[in-house]
Amino acid sequence: MSVQPSVPEVQNDSIEDRLYTVKYDDPGDSHLGVKVPSVCTDSCETTDCVPICPADVWHRADTDSVPTIAYENCLECSSCRFACPYDNVSWEYPTTGSGVTYKHG
Repeated sequence: MSVQPSVPEVQNDSIEDRLYTVKYDDPGDSHLGVKVPSVCTDSCETTDCVPICPADVWHRADTDSVPTIAYENCLECSSCRFACPYDNVSWEYPTTGSGVTYKHG
């Protein structure tokens, strides 16, 4: 007869609460961009840069527009860069001393 160990009940913070602990020092200029805007308006139908972003940085009003970028929310994961099938995302780390700082590692 085996005895099941008890599992402690753990309550984790929500994603929103954890994102709130991330601090961002704004360098003043965006480290994100679109290389060729016409690729977004003429070729891209899936807008993969928008749903892949965990911080909701990328927004596209309709399929005929270039995404807008709220770079201040960026977590610097570069998911947008890898998700774009056209390699049309310009992504660099913010200048030294600026950008994201994580409270919990």
